[in-house]
Amino acid sequence: MTRLKLGPLADDKPVKLTVELPASVHRNLLAYAEALAHETGQTVADPAKLIAPMIAHFMAGDRAFMRARQVPERSASGGT
Repeated sequence: MTRLKLGPLADDKPVKLTVELPASVHRNLLAYAEALAHETGQTVADPAKLIAPMIAHFMAGDRAFMRARQVPERSASGGT
């Protein structure tokens, strides 16, 4: 079996967001939590805790986003 892209979850202070997921995405999230628990031996009590590391991993792998983040912001006064 290939390795999952997420590893053990970091314990960090959360920011609360409320989102709606399609039922199919929620089912896949539950299945991913089960697969991760099987692979790492770390029980995922709340599969919603997987969402943040998944988004972070997605953004870190988005080359266009990372390039855009590296471009210094120009000041509103036209660079002065």
